Amino acid sequence: MKALTKTILGVVAVASTFQSLAQPSPKFSPRMSLPTSDKIVVYQIYTRLFGNLKTTNKFYGSLDENGVGKFNDITDKALTSLKKFGISHVWFTGVIEHATMTDYSAFGIPKDNPYVVKGIAGSPYAIKDYYDVNPDLAVDVPNRMKEFQALVERSHQANLKVIIDCVPNHVARQYHSDMKPQGVKDFGEDDNKNVPFDPQNNFYYLPNQAFQVPDNVPIPPGVEAFPYAETPAKATGNDVFAAKPSINDWF
Repeated sequence: MKALTKTILGVVAVASTFQSLAQPSPKFSPRMSLPTSDKIVVYQIYTRLFGNLKTTNKFYGSLDENGVGKFNDITDKALTSLKKFGISHVWFTGVIEHATMTDYSAFGIPKDNPYVVKGIAGSPYAIKDYYDVNPDLAVDVPNRMKEFQALVERSHQANLKVIIDCVPNHVARQYHSDMKPQGVKDFGEDDNKNVPFDPQNNFYYLPNQAFQVPDNVPIPPGVEAFPYAETPAKATGNDVFAAKPSINDWF
């Protein structure tokens, strides 16, 4: 009887195995389906890196040594490919003009003091002119705005919406707009600098104290260094109320 029971169970097991093999395989359901047209999918591009083919990556290397991507590098083909991938919005980072150690004074752009710029390229969140775009990203610097506008147009032709960083409240210590509309004043121009705080001020101040450059600020070879003067000193971007911040503060 036990032998018969084992035989029956064995037959049932074998039959079950063949039955499962005969069943059609379940359809594969991917964990994430491709985005559809009604989804908002944002693709961020750090513009200066996107088309840069140089791989030198030299510490404190110049623009010529390390290279830089341009507005023109983001081509119709690249944008169309993003759209086919399911992207709905493209977010261009680092577009607005920010402080840099690269000298563009030949194009009428005031030089930034290297003692208050982080790195040769500078930070894309240290805005020096909200009404202009980063000259690093232009093939032809005088036509930098037209090159950016052409990028926006290419994006729209690819049926992509465009986002750029406004970066409010993140300004360079030497903020000055040479492209602002008539009647617009620079930040701090009408500030009362005799008080630490005033609701009408654009900055916090340390009255009667001159700004002191932090210790060990590196000045790369080939970059002209000249004294930086600021009186009264402004508080740093990370709320350090000291005339001499540390090199790690947002000065």
